[in-house]
Amino acid sequence: QVQLVESGGGLVQAGGSLRLSCAASGRTFSTYAMGWFRQAPGKEREFVAAISWSASRTYYVDSVKGRFTISRDNAKNTMYLQMNSLKPEDTAVYYCAADKSPLKWPVQTFASWGQGTQVTVSS
Repeated sequence: QVQLVESGGGLVQAGGSLRLSCAASGRTFSTYAMGWFRQAPGKEREFVAAISWSASRTYYVDSVKGRFTISRDNAKNTMYLQMNSLKPEDTAVYYCAADKSPLKWPVQTFASWGQGTQVTVSS
């Protein structure tokens, strides 16, 4: 059982940057695959980025490639999402997710989810 808590969201102007953090607690030793998802009002939750345990593999949705960077620090039990050149279209609640299974791209399920952190990008 892994508990996830996101932080770092907020209001930022277009072109600005934010760094989201996802702190994991509990059975973190069994956490392998991790990722970020987001959900805008009226839309389905969408995949943003994923990262393997060793960070040797990362994946991004096309719309954020070149702007977002996913990373993790296993010693700190924390995953990050550096978001640069933010656009109003990035406005959403961002969720951290984790699973005990190794990352299996593109087929991956996440058993643990955080409560989300709001990211609002003004035009």
